[in-house]
Amino acid sequence: MDVKSAFPNGFIEEEVYVRQPPGFESARFPDRVYKLRKALYGLKQAPRAWNARIKSFLLKSGFVMGSVDKTLFLLSRGGDTLIVQIYVDNIIFGGSSHALVSSFAEQMSREFEMSLMGEL
Repeated sequence: MDVKSAFPNGFIEEEVYVRQPPGFESARFPDRVYKLRKALYGLKQAPRAWNARIKSFLLKSGFVMGSVDKTLFLLSRGGDTLIVQIYVDNIIFGGSSHALVSSFAEQMSREFEMSLMGEL
């Protein structure tokens, strides 16, 4: 899976202000700045904000984070296991049950704009 526009899905904790983008300056208030509510690409806080957002979502969904690899998440349901590996805005996942894998893909697509790349 690839998360489309992953970084703007992250919420930033700090107060961050940016200048008006060239070509979009307000004629009435040319010296005003914008306070960001979400992360943007190029913002140094963006990768951390996205990581916190996806991590929080997975943990609330019942996943357990790996103790050594903090980008590895495991979900056990009955006798089935789902393994999810996060790499920036890409997600590799698989499991012992087709139903569990399909359910995860649907859940992620409801929460984030995703593109399913297919099998590895």
